[in-house]
Amino acid sequence: QVQLVESGGGLVQAGGSLKLSCAASGRTFSGYVMGWFRQAPGKEREFVAVISRSGSSAAYTDSVKGRFTISRDNAKNTVYLQMNSLKPEDTAVYYCAAGNRGGWFLTARTQYDYWGQGTQVTVSS
Repeated sequence: QVQLVESGGGLVQAGGSLKLSCAASGRTFSGYVMGWFRQAPGKEREFVAVISRSGSSAAYTDSVKGRFTISRDNAKNTVYLQMNSLKPEDTAVYYCAAGNRGGWFLTARTQYDYWGQGTQVTVSS
């Protein structure tokens, strides 16, 4: 079993930055692909970013490319999401997720096995 706990959310003005963290339990963190998803009110949970097991590869949804950076520290069992140049449309609950079914390019909710409880990010205009 893997337990994930997100932190770092909050209220920020448009153009500002936040860095989210996701701490994982267990001793096999490096064996998991880690992703970030977000869900705005009334919308489906959508893919934001994913990082490979070693941290050597990453991918992002088009709307956050150039603004968000996903990273991981396997020694600390933690994955991060650095969010810069935030926009009101980034407002959502952000969730981290873990999957280990094969390759690293996981962009669908169904490809992940473990989820955190989420952290609220609110961007005001």
